[in-house]
Amino acid sequence: MKDIALITGASSGIGRQYALQLAARCKGMILLGQREEALTSLAAELGDQGVEVHCLVEDLGTTLGVARTLEAIRQKGPVSILINNAGFGNRAVLAECDLQLQQQMIALHCSASVALCRGALPFMREAGRGTVINVASVGAFLSTPTAAVYNASKAFLVSLSRSLAEELAAEPIAVQCLCPGYTRSDFHHRRDYGDVDLIAIPDSDWMSAEQVVTESLAALADEAAPVVVIPGEHNRQRARQQLQAQLDAL
Repeated sequence: MKDIALITGASSGIGRQYALQLAARCKGMILLGQREEALTSLAAELGDQGVEVHCLVEDLGTTLGVARTLEAIRQKGPVSILINNAGFGNRAVLAECDLQLQQQMIALHCSASVALCRGALPFMREAGRGTVINVASVGAFLSTPTAAVYNASKAFLVSLSRSLAEELAAEPIAVQCLCPGYTRSDFHHRRDYGDVDLIAIPDSDWMSAEQVVTESLAALADEAAPVVVIPGEHNRQRARQQLQAQLDAL
């Protein structure tokens, strides 16, 4: 039985790669983003593979954007794969930050993800199968100056996913929290990301969006895989070191 997937942040990067790599197993997709031209181009590519695509140009950081997306779940579903990938970063010292921007980040990463899980899960339960992937960040495990709110919002997704997996342990619904590190996409080039010297980051620290999604889906196919998936050994090592330091400090 083929799936219907809802992918947020599908215009580029990781979201776009999920759409491409899941195309063979999907009969339909709801693609959400804020760049209509990019969504339309992706929809055409998927349509050539026999996937029926519905594009939504919405801002999930707003109440209206969430409401319209929930309506799409009801009208264009039933959604059996939910990928909460929409997000953005902003590097700023908290005492000097744009508070409205930080609140928008929390609304998008946290509140919207909860709302879409709540909207999709009843349909997955009724169908007796489903998958939820919440895209967080390796930053969820790190203490990074100028990224306090971003990292905290991603830590929220880690905790949400782990608890949700426990709630659904007796049901055929898989939950994964993907925590990538530096990924080559336009994520770091947004105007509101902040002043960060990306050239100073070693090439070895970067992964392609294709690599990140390939690791995610490989873990999803492995029943023994953990809920939290960190692509790239260098990223896993960073997370382990930070977590060990936190444990040692207790």
